[in-house]
Amino acid sequence: MCGIVGYVGAQQAAPLLLEGLSRLEHRGYDSAGVALLGGTGLKVAKQAGRVRDLADSLPKRFGGKTGIGHTRWATHGPANDVNAHPHTDAKGLVAVVHNGIIDNAAALRQRLSDEGVDLVSDTDTEVVAHLVARSEAGTLEGKVVDALAAIEGTYGLAVLHVDFPDRMVVARNGSPLLIGVGEKEMWVASDLAAVVRHTTTVAHLDDGEIATVTAGGFTTYGGDLRPVTRSAVTVDVDPAAYDAGDHESYMHKEMLEQPVAAERVLRGRLDDRFGTAHLGGLNMDARDTRAIRRVKILGCGSAYYVGQMGAALVEELARIPADAEAASEFRYRDPVIEPDTLYVAVSQSGETIDTLLAVQEIRRKGGRVVGLVNVVGSAIARECDGGIYLHAGPEVAVASTKALTNMFLGFALLALQLGRVRDLSIADGKRLIAGLARIPEQIQEILDREAEIGEVAQQLADAESLFFVGRVRGYPVAREGAQKFKEISYRHAEAYQTSELKHGPLALVSEQVPTVAIVPDDELTDRNVGALHEIAARRGPLVVITHEGVDLGEVQCVRIDVPRNERELDPVLLVVPLQLLAYHAALRLGHDIDKPRNLAKSVTVE
Repeated sequence: MCGIVGYVGAQQAAPLLLEGLSRLEHRGYDSAGVALLGGTGLKVAKQAGRVRDLADSLPKRFGGKTGIGHTRWATHGPANDVNAHPHTDAKGLVAVVHNGIIDNAAALRQRLSDEGVDLVSDTDTEVVAHLVARSEAGTLEGKVVDALAAIEGTYGLAVLHVDFPDRMVVARNGSPLLIGVGEKEMWVASDLAAVVRHTTTVAHLDDGEIATVTAGGFTTYGGDLRPVTRSAVTVDVDPAAYDAGDHESYMHKEMLEQPVAAERVLRGRLDDRFGTAHLGGLNMDARDTRAIRRVKILGCGSAYYVGQMGAALVEELARIPADAEAASEFRYRDPVIEPDTLYVAVSQSGETIDTLLAVQEIRRKGGRVVGLVNVVGSAIARECDGGIYLHAGPEVAVASTKALTNMFLGFALLALQLGRVRDLSIADGKRLIAGLARIPEQIQEILDREAEIGEVAQQLADAESLFFVGRVRGYPVAREGAQKFKEISYRHAEAYQTSELKHGPLALVSEQVPTVAIVPDDELTDRNVGALHEIAARRGPLVVITHEGVDLGEVQCVRIDVPRNERELDPVLLVVPLQLLAYHAALRLGHDIDKPRNLAKSVTVE
């Protein structure tokens, strides 16, 4: 949940590191720092605050052609200048930046203190710098391996040492790290966004690997320092996709990109002739597919909620029992892994640590797991037996929009393929394909009404607490709506099943507590409308997301209509107005929409 960038080459490193850190700030933004190796040794500058604050405070003469930088999301110790990375040893010979959590940091800190080391920060990372400095190995690689031998936990780290000024050594275990290959210069980063303007040729480290990086190239090793072959590949990505352009925020840009992103994930995957989907990346033939008896979906946050939507699609279309579970809890309950269950891991980044650990638990017990991820070459993508790439394009804002939309469409394709090898008719398959083909233009219809929906958001922004309610297909939509609203507006937002209002939550409905209700035109419309009357009778303000023509009776409410699609596919359209409501509420309240407090984009720590 932090950002790492490193450089070694012929250019001055500081401006390049600062640029890279600014592109990683969505991964952590409570402090930042850089360390450079130059003619006068190791120089470090770091402070609490944003990357721009660090840039403004750097000395004019802060030179060096090898360096590492870090932007932090605090885990051990508060956000202050001392706890900011990089961390150094007592003599200033070693500098370290680190993502992840060292589980045995307390024991290591005590051991170092007993040996006379004066620890100055509250962090777990500082112990790494001291361990490297105290190693008696004759190479930097050996010193890092000695340090790692004492560490338990997760890490993506980069190390500089004054005695080895031509290189840095990096290591990975559970936290992403890649090496960027340039012309007589090399890069290190935790995310491609940091280096994409300079190179798109990268090599991803696997867990347990370390690498030496010099201006002339890189060498990778296993934990025992035996060489490992690791080739660089060129990633097909437009560097401009990582820029916000003329938009006020990345979130706004990414919401407006949803129609195009939806077209991408569907392109080439719809087979109208046979009424099915083509998902060759699953690496499953018809016999494998037909042998599936259950589907279990694992994700965190918004990926979990869209997983609930996906489970409903699978049950409706394929008539296979399906459910979604929070990946963060999965492995801790010692789950029974069934050979005829298809496990699906969902993650925008492909690096979400809780989901990655769940994938590893499934594979360790012999289960089949596929991924729905947005980042080619990510850890989850590499760990899975197959998968569906989302093709949403880079998503920078912490609040997921276009990736979430493409996750839903990925599940629709999966459910369609599963259904067509069972009892879903070709007529229903063609009906759903026609519905999927309409979704990009229908999303655009909703986005074209942004100004109208934004006015509704102005009213909701003043509420200290809100309810989001929905039933069956609408309930995970309500959960996602509450998630978006709380994470960027900081208002308390709670999602409930509409049917559960009478069993407790209705006690909190009042003139001060608005309810956003999801009321699609389906088999439960009448009962949903009945619940609206119950809320209105208690003077609760209402915003209703529904379909044109749905009769809400005489309920006093603000109504937002969305286009109709097939009932199974309606949830993806019902979500879009909720994104706009959250965005404009946060805008009205003056919040930093792309960097909500206490949150980060890629959650790579437990």
